[in-house]
Amino acid sequence: MSHEGIRIVSTEEQTRQNVEEKPLDRSASSPAKVRVLLSEGKGMEIDWADGHKSAWSFAYLRDACPCATCIEERSKEGRSAGQPKPRPQSLLPMYTAPIKPNSARGVGRYAIEFEWNDGHRSGIYSWEYLRRQCTCPQCRLQRGELKGTPN
Repeated sequence: MSHEGIRIVSTEEQTRQNVEEKPLDRSASSPAKVRVLLSEGKGMEIDWADGHKSAWSFAYLRDACPCATCIEERSKEGRSAGQPKPRPQSLLPMYTAPIKPNSARGVGRYAIEFEWNDGHRSGIYSWEYLRRQCTCPQCRLQRGELKGTPN
């Protein structure tokens, strides 16, 4: 008997996986209004058809890029979507421009795509992916990222 393919997970991890795999209601993943705040350099806001509101900084969105390359890199480093790369320790850190998109465009009726100022452009952010990455306290609590009750 082989033990290959057997993975023991905690109840908390199983609950989180169940939430991530549970299909979203159509109104939960359908945007009513999308605002990409390019000129302000702030980020993106979505008002969903079910009344929920989500907002992300551009830095978070870049660190949560859903392309295969970025997912593999985050997996190797043990980072979750939206979690920044660790900065190398140096005496004189080099200036890097704040991350922001040069442009954003809709992809069909299901997603948005950014061309980032660091040259990256292969991530397609589906509405469902973005809803699952909502950074509001209520959604983070449901995913088990926060303890207690949302404000």
